[in-house]
Amino acid sequence: MAQIHVNNGRLTDAFNMFEVAARSADPRALNMLGRAYERGWGVTRNPSTAATYFSHAASLGDAWAMFNLADLYMAGDGVPFDIPKAYDLYLSAAQNGVTKAFTMLGLIIEDGAIPNAEPDAAVKLFEAAANAGDCWGYLNMARHHLSSNNIDPALHCFSRALDLGFHDVFLATERLLANRKEPRFQNVVDRAKHYLKRPSAER
Repeated sequence: MAQIHVNNGRLTDAFNMFEVAARSADPRALNMLGRAYERGWGVTRNPSTAATYFSHAASLGDAWAMFNLADLYMAGDGVPFDIPKAYDLYLSAAQNGVTKAFTMLGLIIEDGAIPNAEPDAAVKLFEAAANAGDCWGYLNMARHHLSSNNIDPALHCFSRALDLGFHDVFLATERLLANRKEPRFQNVVDRAKHYLKRPSAER
């Protein structure tokens, strides 16, 4: 019911239900109460409190709580900025079934934050994310193919990213291809712009 309230914009009702559900110490409810504090759903945004709930849920094995806590460490939001801590949490999330975490692990490795990582480790992680249906995985694979001038695979990955994506993915696609004037890439940009105009693009 709380998630239904979030989907329909009734954020105060959602927060109240998440709070009640979390009293059972169910890790999923603790994670969602953390999300409410992280996003300001029906309550004043408080990333430190969010981190507390994510940590509790993660200690109980909730993979999405691991991922959400990693996001806070990546941003230094409510917790100290700590890339190695974020990496370890993303790794735990990935090992527990959160395919989106593969993309984050790839980005951290690509940025050179993990010493002694294999040269192609980031690409392998992006590919794993894409194969699991993650839109960001496809977008990063598209970026990789584009940098190697592999046009057809890049176009395929851009297309899949748009198929599976949302507002931020559409915007990132448009920005990545802003300087590409070839008609095939302009078709991708036009499609991204079209999707950005849809009411559902923010989801």
